[in-house]
Amino acid sequence: MNMITFGKRILSWIITLTGCLVAVIFTIILIRGFDARRMPDLKIWHTARLSPEFKASDMEPGFTFVDYLKREDRLFADLSRSVYQQIAVNDQHVFNRYYTESFCHPDRQEKNWNRTFELHSEHPKGGVLLLHGLSDGPYSMRALAHIFYRQGYYVLVPRLPGHGTIPGMLKNTAWKDWVAATDLAAHHVRSVIGSDAPFLLGGYSNGGLIAVYYALNMVNNESPMKPQKLFLFSPAIGITRFAAFSGLHRVLSFIPYFEKIAWESIAPEYDPFKYNSFPKIAGHQLYQLTRVTQKLIDHLKKNKKLEQLPPIQTFSSVVDSTVLTPSLVTHLYNQLKPNGHELVLFDVNRFSALESFIKDRHDAFLGNLKEASDLPYAWTLVTNQASDTLRIVAETRTACSDAVTQEPLNLEWPRGIYSLSHVAVPFSPDDPLYGEREDLKKKGAFVLGMAEPRGEKGVLEVPVDQLMRLRYNPFFAYMERRIVESM
Repeated sequence: MNMITFGKRILSWIITLTGCLVAVIFTIILIRGFDARRMPDLKIWHTARLSPEFKASDMEPGFTFVDYLKREDRLFADLSRSVYQQIAVNDQHVFNRYYTESFCHPDRQEKNWNRTFELHSEHPKGGVLLLHGLSDGPYSMRALAHIFYRQGYYVLVPRLPGHGTIPGMLKNTAWKDWVAATDLAAHHVRSVIGSDAPFLLGGYSNGGLIAVYYALNMVNNESPMKPQKLFLFSPAIGITRFAAFSGLHRVLSFIPYFEKIAWESIAPEYDPFKYNSFPKIAGHQLYQLTRVTQKLIDHLKKNKKLEQLPPIQTFSSVVDSTVLTPSLVTHLYNQLKPNGHELVLFDVNRFSALESFIKDRHDAFLGNLKEASDLPYAWTLVTNQASDTLRIVAETRTACSDAVTQEPLNLEWPRGIYSLSHVAVPFSPDDPLYGEREDLKKKGAFVLGMAEPRGEKGVLEVPVDQLMRLRYNPFFAYMERRIVESM
């Protein structure tokens, strides 16, 4: 057999294998398309398209954050016209956030926290920009914003594009829109506090990822826009690799018969400040941002410039079903150079009576972290003082050392709670919506954090594990103290 014939056969095999692979992938997508048809019906808040939402392409010379807020005003006016006033009769019930008479409608809360908000100090000692997570709204930054405000800082929490209105708007938003809005907001903070005051940057989940991306891009920039410190909360540095395939739904979703395949979840919208439904393309945008951020980290590391990153303080749960906590360590923290960085991890409840009920898959991650020596950052584990008590201690390992100190915190695990969750970290126990508020519940207030549904499995449209998920951080007081000490 000559080389030409052999080459033709190899090419034929490659074409055949590629064709088979494409056929298998398309078959899987087709099966999932038919399976998606069993999801609940799409509502107007899934299908409507509001305007004018901000896009990165709107960043023309002279466009400011004030213009961004004016556009936000018009967007919410369109939300009222196109959604609130068009609600179908069978959707007009007390657990629909888009029904204006519902007690979970955003405008019937203390404040509509879906909108951009700022906290002004008379003579600010500095400025803080806080970024919320994917599918959240500015409300998720409410308690954290007040920590910085009480310390005399001006605080800005922008509503990022696609958020705070309807989940369908996330189908038309890209990660570059979030980054562009962040850049606008950062310039606004600097304009308020002046050129010399410290500028701090923080973010939760996807907002934490955006904050890291922003800071990485500022490493070679000595402008006043460079943050002096980062505060991260459950940052989405690493997410499951399956997110890489979350854009494949577009092969079918443009066909009306298969439109539901574009959605990861379609659920009742009872939360006034967070979407319960989630389009797959939003997860794909998050994945794309993790990739470009990782490339930036690798590039700066190669050029020995990661040491120019400002100090980073991070708070995260050891167990997290939304982001990969081990990736936070391997992809970010282990790449850093000593510069006052710190990682605070909230452990699972190690009370001995719970041991047989809790999976141990996170133990290897913690074991590796404890065995590592000379890490370029300090790290703290908030955990049980011993296996026979619910009382909590903070075990801290200093940077570039194996020394360990233990601090009793005068805190303990609340009854019935076995771990924190991704969505719990930035919320305090006294949060009026997600906290442990018996006083408000007795008055008939809408307290999502205390929902206790009981009944047969498989009956509810909302997954029971979503309702059971802890929505507040019982150790928020410790987190607040550590933030204030590091400012």
